[in-house]
Amino acid sequence: METWEFGRMVRRWRDRVTPEAVGVPAGPRRRAAGLRREELAQLAGISADYLTRLEQGRSTAPSAQVVESLTQALRLSDPERDLLFRLAGHTTPGPDVVPSRVTPSVHRLLDRLSYTPVVVYDATWTLVLANAPFDALMGETSSWRGIERNAVWRNLVGPGTRVVHTPREQADHEARLVADLRLTASRYPADRTLRRLVGELRDLSPRFGELWDADTPPPPPDPSKHKVVDHPSVGRITLDCDTLFVVGDDLRISVYTAEPGTEDADRLALAIVLGTQSLVE
Repeated sequence: METWEFGRMVRRWRDRVTPEAVGVPAGPRRRAAGLRREELAQLAGISADYLTRLEQGRSTAPSAQVVESLTQALRLSDPERDLLFRLAGHTTPGPDVVPSRVTPSVHRLLDRLSYTPVVVYDATWTLVLANAPFDALMGETSSWRGIERNAVWRNLVGPGTRVVHTPREQADHEARLVADLRLTASRYPADRTLRRLVGELRDLSPRFGELWDADTPPPPPDPSKHKVVDHPSVGRITLDCDTLFVVGDDLRISVYTAEPGTEDADRLALAIVLGTQSLVE
């Protein structure tokens, strides 16, 4: 097909996606029913300028990662996803590649949690999807690019998160993340993106190398689901964090909740209101 077909299809599918379907605040002054270009770019984790060039056919070689991000943001069906990969000149990722596909059934689950902070990671602990309440609680994720979206990098190299850990808790958390990533590498030995991630982490973090090469088993799973989040506007919030594993698709879904009727529940609700209001504005 002609190279401009990719951009034309992205534009067509963008026009059919309503803001409500993907958790984007619609705001009071919206004319078109579909997503704005800036909104799709934010959901896909790419710049609006790059999306413009893709839609106009001025950029014609998007990476497989960009294509996958667009399929997620556009809520494409499996046949549509296959078509978009072909239009971009890629084969659809096979079983030897870490999956990052959020299936329609998982999307339906997330839609029912639209007022609850939820984040989805793939098996490398790279962020695939975060809803608006999660961004309101933990800080906006849409500007993260490349390795910045990886939780292992954020904890061992980058700025960390708003979750408060003691030094011991942080060390155990890092060990669990690296151990899980090592298991992922054993399941997907042919995934070049995964090998590149491991190489980058080795170069950037001596601590990662020590954990990766360690002979000792990782710490046991944390018996406490409690997470203390230090929010800049409402202070510290103690939450339950439940991580669900989607076995067939090898995804991790973390859900943050507070016990109803508590001060933490009130603080969480306020943090979400403040954060989502700023997104609308």
